[in-house]
Amino acid sequence: MKMLRIWIVLSLFTGSVVAQGDHLPGTKLLTAGEIKGFRSQMIEGVHSYFEQALEASPQKRDSYWQRDYSSTAAYLQSVAPNRERFMKITGVVDDRKPVKGLTLLESTTQKALVAETENYSVYRVSWPVLEGVTGTGLWIEPHGNAKAQVVALPDADWTPEMLMGLNTGVAPEAQFARRLAEQGYRIVIPLLINRDDTWSGNPEIAMTNQPHREFIYRCAYQVGRHIIGYEVQKVLAVVDWFKQQSADLPVAVAGYGEGGLIALYSAAIDTRINGVLVSGYFQEREKMWKEPIYRNVWSLLKEFGDAEISGLIAPRLLVVESCMGPEVEGPPAAQGKRKDVAAPGRLTTPPLELVQKEAGRAERIFHKLGVGEKFRMVVSGEGKELPCSTAALEELFAGLGFDSEMSQSPTHQLLDLRSDFDSDARMHAQFSELLGHVDMLVKQSEKQRAKFWDQSDPSSVEQWTASTKFYRDYFWDELIGKMPAPSQSFNPRSRLTYENPNWQGYWVELDVWPEIVAGGVLLIPKDIKPGEQRPMVVAQHGLFGQPEPIVEPDYESAYHSYGAKLADHGYVVYVPQNLFGIENFRIIQRMANPLKQSIFSITTGQHDQSLEWLKQLPFVDGNRIGFYGISYGGKSALRIPPVLDDYAVVICSADFNEWVWKTTSLDFFSSYMFVDEYEIFEFNLANTFNHAEMAGLIVPRPFMVERGHWDAVAPDEWVAYEYAKVRRLYDQLGIGDRTTIEFFNGPHEIHGVGTIEFLDRYLRGDN
Repeated sequence: MKMLRIWIVLSLFTGSVVAQGDHLPGTKLLTAGEIKGFRSQMIEGVHSYFEQALEASPQKRDSYWQRDYSSTAAYLQSVAPNRERFMKITGVVDDRKPVKGLTLLESTTQKALVAETENYSVYRVSWPVLEGVTGTGLWIEPHGNAKAQVVALPDADWTPEMLMGLNTGVAPEAQFARRLAEQGYRIVIPLLINRDDTWSGNPEIAMTNQPHREFIYRCAYQVGRHIIGYEVQKVLAVVDWFKQQSADLPVAVAGYGEGGLIALYSAAIDTRINGVLVSGYFQEREKMWKEPIYRNVWSLLKEFGDAEISGLIAPRLLVVESCMGPEVEGPPAAQGKRKDVAAPGRLTTPPLELVQKEAGRAERIFHKLGVGEKFRMVVSGEGKELPCSTAALEELFAGLGFDSEMSQSPTHQLLDLRSDFDSDARMHAQFSELLGHVDMLVKQSEKQRAKFWDQSDPSSVEQWTASTKFYRDYFWDELIGKMPAPSQSFNPRSRLTYENPNWQGYWVELDVWPEIVAGGVLLIPKDIKPGEQRPMVVAQHGLFGQPEPIVEPDYESAYHSYGAKLADHGYVVYVPQNLFGIENFRIIQRMANPLKQSIFSITTGQHDQSLEWLKQLPFVDGNRIGFYGISYGGKSALRIPPVLDDYAVVICSADFNEWVWKTTSLDFFSSYMFVDEYEIFEFNLANTFNHAEMAGLIVPRPFMVERGHWDAVAPDEWVAYEYAKVRRLYDQLGIGDRTTIEFFNGPHEIHGVGTIEFLDRYLRGDN
């Protein structure tokens, strides 16, 4: 009925279907002020949407759990699938190296013995974790029989030596590893990657102000790993050794700040850990998008808050301490020649009520299982005093069945027997090992993608289309993040904003979801006759772009007004405003990721709603709609048409390349490792989809790449290497004429020569 009403109104115009008024028939009139405020309305609406979605996430998590409280065995079996998913999203997926023993780190000039008292000895050690990855830190061995075995995890900016009182920087009361050593516990204190930016870059290309943790996070995220997961693996490798040493002794993990996070996640993953103390970390996580990006975990909050993670620890002991947390105002300030590209994010001590609220949710799980006494909460000075207090340590070890009384805090500093120990060199070595492991995974990723795609069948177009449905669904659900279908009626609004002898341009706005709108400029050629349906091209702008430079003739930009030229050529043209054209859009990615969403989740829904409305216009042929995007619009060309079949022809301009290398390279000047586009990274993309695989989801529709030789996005060689895979697939399917690449002698811009011919061939049937 909507289509019929629009057709009747438009047919009233003699000799043309183009409206002569100030807005399109069947739409409400937009004011100039509404157009001016559209971009703010869009970003504010999306921000509000995700704020509400995050706030509501705890109430929706139960649908992912099938907890069986009838017995401990039944409970553990019922949460096993959740534990597996938790391991996957945190990157704990690799088999660890066997730990036959800790390696004493000494040389002809430096002994492994770091310090010694009458009760214990402290050694510098390392241990194997993954291929090319070791853990390192301090091992404290009591001189008598060990009472229990403890992994003590400092905050990321504390060294193991600080936690033992060998160096200054931590108050004696907070030196909990030393206090436990004096009680007769065997202890290992792993080194965590810190928040400094000393090596975050490549001196020959660019140094950045990214904290070390963020630098690892970026590249690891692409290969399905995480700085969190790497450090959990280091902890669990110590647990492996503990169990070899004394299988019957209890194992505890205690951590503060970032160490508290690692302690919580380690105990949730490994049921061999008998008890855990989480100090200065536990709280509600619905605002985790404000925390440093290296805490960002894809899809976490759909299924897991801190309370749900605690449920993976039950029925074992969990002690939560509300105390003063690490105070981090943001990433290091960019100094000297360092590029200011680190993601914003800060850490503050949470209000006690937020800790108590989340603790209450966790405690209910323990109570339902009948082990309420295994969840314990300690408040240190109204939640603002030093971490790992006497009360918290006593609760941990009382819960494990030991004499809980702790001795007084040590008042004297231990003597470090090493004369010239270089803690910076140790950190650099650990940092470099993780980069090396990621690099190894990047090199293996092409084979991993081939294994992932082994169920696809290129024997015919029909078989390819059928066999790739799984991959299309996976891509949408697991890589982009699938939003619910648009829920609002179109409620179209428009206003005539452009007019020249060949076409009229209307700013159009539509509703998509509550508070979320879509909009852009629709160009309608004036020579369309009643009853005629024209092909349409959606022209998508790039980063921080807007429709105007694409629409306005002779606008000086890399777009070269290609939307206007397409309209001059006779196409109906729609130029949408997307989120990535709006200032501060990146914060949306931070809000969306923990909900298993992304910027492209929103953008895909906006395109879906827009296409449904545009196809109802009587002068648009819904079977002949092309997508032509440049730069970030080229990224869109590889992410939106693969899941929206209405796009019959797709052109990716100024973006197609070897995407995995582009996002992880440490020796290419425009790698995303060195820029401020921190929202780019997509979890585990390298092992599932590169640009060729994304294009494979467009098959059998015509697909073209437009590439300037001097485009700094990537070298020609990378582009050609990746495109060769696309051409091979089309040839294999017998449709090689449906794909092409045009290289031209130019920079990062629209060329608009071969691409127009390609559109004409497949949208207008021109030969």
